[in-house]
Amino acid sequence: MGWEALRLWGGDATRLEPLTGGVANDVWRVRVGGRIAVGRLGTRGDADLAWETGLLRHLDRAGLTVPVPIPTTDGRPFADGLVVMTYVDGGPPETQDDWRRVAGVLRELHRLTRGWPQRPGWRSSTDLLHAETGTKIDLGAMPPEGVARCRAAWARLAGRETCVVHGNPANPGNVRVAAGRVALLDWDESHVDVPDLDLVLPGNAAGLDDGALDIAGQASAAWEAAVCWDDDYSARRLAEVRAL
Repeated sequence: MGWEALRLWGGDATRLEPLTGGVANDVWRVRVGGRIAVGRLGTRGDADLAWETGLLRHLDRAGLTVPVPIPTTDGRPFADGLVVMTYVDGGPPETQDDWRRVAGVLRELHRLTRGWPQRPGWRSSTDLLHAETGTKIDLGAMPPEGVARCRAAWARLAGRETCVVHGNPANPGNVRVAAGRVALLDWDESHVDVPDLDLVLPGNAAGLDDGALDIAGQASAAWEAAVCWDDDYSARRLAEVRAL
């Protein structure tokens, strides 16, 4: 149905202007019910979108500032690949104190989602010690030597408790800072994994010790290499993963 599905949010629902930043989805500022919101149209299936919208509602009820799904007029949280969410204003993190506040919000996210079920079709980094594929990841498409290096980095996380990770919180475009609150946007990469992957932040804002930062940094570089393979960015990330 494409953007025609927006009519399910009411007869006055309107697309206003495209928003930049996403690569996997078509994202627009929209007007729904007389208020500004954000519409995101993609190709994820219903089970995937049910997981994401359920997570966002849980986090909103728990007090985190996140985009909250706005239901269709008949109460559905999404329709035909389209999700409409509340608009969150603010600016990107600019100071080290801003990034420390981001780290605090991430740790609260991790606390609130211990034991959360995995996003349908996804794998965690430690699952990929044995699995070959999961959502965007196909280790069979990577050089075998690169796969071995990635798995060596992920093996250092084995046995740790898992929770929901945001997936890309170090990107300033995914964070909005305003007086009294920090909001995390773009949950398209969120899944269940080891929380350390979220804590590789500018200036080591999460305050990890040298050993923990090395483990998290290597595992994060390996994950981004695998999930983005094959482009220039993924090749650069793989180059950061130490040789065996």
